[in-house]
Amino acid sequence: MKTISLLNGPNLNLLGKRQPEIYGDETLDDVTRLCREACAPGFDITALQSNHEGALVDAIHAAREAACGIVINPGAYSHTSVAILDALNTFEGPVIEVHISQIHKREAFRHHSYVSHRADAVIAGLGIDGYAAGVQRICKLVGATG
Repeated sequence: MKTISLLNGPNLNLLGKRQPEIYGDETLDDVTRLCREACAPGFDITALQSNHEGALVDAIHAAREAACGIVINPGAYSHTSVAILDALNTFEGPVIEVHISQIHKREAFRHHSYVSHRADAVIAGLGIDGYAAGVQRICKLVGATG
C-alpha cells in the first residue's frame, strides 16, 4: 500500500465553521474522506492538521520515509514559511499544493506562496475538490513510476 500524506495548516481545523462564504460548509473530516475516495487502488491517506509550523515540518520529515507524495494546504503558512518550503525541498516525491479559495482573487499578500516554489502543481479555487484532484494526480504520477 502506498501512502499519500495529507497535510493541512493553521485554521483548517475550523472548516465548515470559519467563513463558509469563502471556504464552504464541508469539514476537515469531509476533506479526508474525499481524499480516501479519490485514491487509486493500492493507495491510502494519512492526514494531519496542525496550527503549529514545527508540527507540519516534522510531518514532512516523517513523510520522507513513509509517503510516496504529499498533498498540502499550508493555509497562512503559504505566505510566510520558509521552514515548510525547506522541509518540502527534502522530500523526493511529488508535492501538490492546494488552496480551497482562489487566492489570486483575494488580498495581495495571499498571491505569493513559498510552498509553490517546491510544489509540482498548485490547485486553487476548486473548493475541497482541489484536494481530490491533488490525490488523483499523485496516484497517477507515482503509479506510473512504480
